[in-house]
Amino acid sequence: MTRQTLALAVSLFAASLGAQAQTVIVQAGQLLDRPGQAPRGAATLFIRDGKVEQVRDGHLDAAAFGAPADARVLDLRQHFVLPGLIDSHVHLTNDLGGVAGQLAEVQRSPADNALEAAVNARKTLRAGFTTVRNLGDGDGEIRALRDAIYAGKLPGPRILTANTSISATAGHGDPRLGYRADLHDALDTGGNVCDGVESCRRAVRRQVAEGADVIKLLITGGVNSRIGAGLGAQMFEDEARAVVETSRMYGKKVAVHAHGADGINLALRLGVDSIEHGTLLDKEGLRLFRESGAYYVPTLSTVNGYRERLAANPQAYQGEVLDKILWRIDITGKALEQAVPAGVKIAFGTDAGVSLHGRNADEFELMVAHGMTPAQAIVAATRNAADLLGLGDRIGSLEPGKQADLIAVSGNPLEDVTALKKVDVVMKGGEVQAP
Repeated sequence: MTRQTLALAVSLFAASLGAQAQTVIVQAGQLLDRPGQAPRGAATLFIRDGKVEQVRDGHLDAAAFGAPADARVLDLRQHFVLPGLIDSHVHLTNDLGGVAGQLAEVQRSPADNALEAAVNARKTLRAGFTTVRNLGDGDGEIRALRDAIYAGKLPGPRILTANTSISATAGHGDPRLGYRADLHDALDTGGNVCDGVESCRRAVRRQVAEGADVIKLLITGGVNSRIGAGLGAQMFEDEARAVVETSRMYGKKVAVHAHGADGINLALRLGVDSIEHGTLLDKEGLRLFRESGAYYVPTLSTVNGYRERLAANPQAYQGEVLDKILWRIDITGKALEQAVPAGVKIAFGTDAGVSLHGRNADEFELMVAHGMTPAQAIVAATRNAADLLGLGDRIGSLEPGKQADLIAVSGNPLEDVTALKKVDVVMKGGEVQAP
């Protein structure tokens, strides 16, 4: 079956399902139903009301499951089928950067950002990512998008959102950086900048009140921060502790942006759930990762975005930001090369927005280049990411009782992980998404 013929067949299949929950039978050529274990050969999934009900070997028909004769059958016998992928670190509102991104911050309205996010969500879903964790936006656009997708009003992945990331004054998430002083009051509207214990508690409570699923803490400087203040810790321990303890009070997990080892280690000592980037990971950090059980989210794909923008326009980034980007390009992947043999738990995340949306699967190739096997990288994007997001009982594998989130690719990604860059079929919650 050609890709064009398959696309037509899948479109007709999706159209035939209608609005009601359906019984669906998926016949797979190979099935990786439990990432981390060996794949099955020919197999059939029996799906009812959006969930996997049975997984059996062989290509079976409706009668084998006692299903109605007119049950829908999705023929993927020429494909490798695996769970829907999970990106633990995205920014859906844009994928601009550098000077263009800074200009967009004062030109584009929240409505513009919301529409852009909806487009990027659809790209992400079509790329095979059925769940994402959005780690920062400015005006609640992703919260609204999350709810619209959940209600079936728009296509897109399942979304967990951090709303606005929490930062110290002059930290990575201070929205005033790089703008003249008389614009600061107009830009500082997110309630995310805090100084001192009480202020940081208040910042968390504001994000919780506005519907955050997870709290994002920016504990060190950032590569894209428009300030020459380095990449080390920029928050005192009592401030960071206040963020973590307040998040725990409300039952929220904490994701921490950290590049410098001092910030990484501070966050891990406080018991956070994940470290994002982790660029300057050291031996103490490796020990703390193992002791705490926190996940490392490498976000290697940022370098793709940097390289592509600089190739198109050498002036895309300027000043101290350009210096930090060149450093990041050179050092990216070295922390992962330490973390994998040390037994650190890895969860897949791209920082899409810095890199291009819809290209999330590029991360797999980089993960393998820096020390992971294809099987390990797939586990990071399925079972591990699901566990990090607190959704391990719902997604991450195709076991009975879990959501019927799956993708189909033409090649075997356990042999060549780049097969995941060309997804032929995406199903989310038992519903086929048009290719």
